Amino acid sequence: MTSRVSILITGASGGIGRAAAIECANRGAAIGIHYHNDRNRAEATLAALPGEGHRLYQCDITDPQAAEQLIDAADQEFDGLGVLVNNAGISQRHHFEDIDYATWQDTWKRIVDTNLTGPANLCFCAAKKMIARGGGRIVNVSSRGAFRGEPLMPWYGASKAGLNAMGQSLAQALGPKGVFVYTVAPGFVETEMAAATLASAEGDSIRNQSSMGRVAQPEEIASTIGFLAFDAPEFMTGCIVDVNGASYLRS
Repeated sequence: MTSRVSILITGASGGIGRAAAIECANRGAAIGIHYHNDRNRAEATLAALPGEGHRLYQCDITDPQAAEQLIDAADQEFDGLGVLVNNAGISQRHHFEDIDYATWQDTWKRIVDTNLTGPANLCFCAAKKMIARGGGRIVNVSSRGAFRGEPLMPWYGASKAGLNAMGQSLAQALGPKGVFVYTVAPGFVETEMAAATLASAEGDSIRNQSSMGRVAQPEEIASTIGFLAFDAPEFMTGCIVDVNGASYLRS
């Protein structure tokens, strides 16, 4: 990869996405900052990036046509998309006994559309562009919940497990074409999405799941994304890298 690789990061207005944008810009990349609703926060991320040539992209990734247009725009405006980082994701907690069937269905659809179907469409469109231009990389942001289970968020755990399986399948399909697919699976991270849970009565027990007695900082996940985007050997394609402070160890 060249030092001026272009990287499109979804959900980059805050949290892990913002930290990843800063990390990759510090490494010399031109960054495409994707956001859904909060333009002000996205513009703040843009302003925090070193270097020039970065761009903002608004898109609802659950809309298949909009997802295709997002990839088309980034590929054209950056004269080739080098790396796609599928970071955008949402979650919602419910106690099983407290919800009705309509809520169950609605929650499944919203979470899976955002966390799995949207990234799948972006992977497809980006891989087509990358193959035509000689190769590229895709980095998917998953979760330890794909392995350990999420009793208050079964839709979230399922969507991330699907993301893992999709990434590994695409690694096999796309490797011969020069497109390499990597996945990072964080545990709890101190982001806006996790803030309410970490501030609740269960916050201390969550922090104590790690031998370090804390949750990850966004920058720790971002540095892993940067490694996978720039430095990871091609032969690591299909990998799932756990970054959870030993809070969940899988065999």
